[in-house]
Amino acid sequence: MPESREEYWGMPLNTYCMMIHLSQLTSIIIPGLGFILPIVMWAVNKDQNEDIDKHGKITINWLISLFIYSIVCWVLVFIFIGIIGLIILALLNFVFAIIAAIKANDNQLWVYPLSIKFLK
Repeated sequence: MPESREEYWGMPLNTYCMMIHLSQLTSIIIPGLGFILPIVMWAVNKDQNEDIDKHGKITINWLISLFIYSIVCWVLVFIFIGIIGLIILALLNFVFAIIAAIKANDNQLWVYPLSIKFLK
């Protein structure tokens, strides 16, 4: 008897979890979407699967942390060090999202470094 595979938004579980992480990169195309889309993807299916809940919480924790770090960097722009901080944050966000997505596709949970745990 074939094993039933649950799908979320037409994707297998590991692909969906991977897309939660990658969805934050949509801000490159449409500003703000990279914050909204991962939250929506997590909120819609968090009660249906524990893995989605875990990946979503880790992603949301990183996004909130990134927002806080960005505010600090914007304040520091006035003394010119903030520009460097914003560039570093953009690079870290891109690299962290790719690493987390690769791990999620391999059914592993990867916690973003520098992430503050708001949701447990």
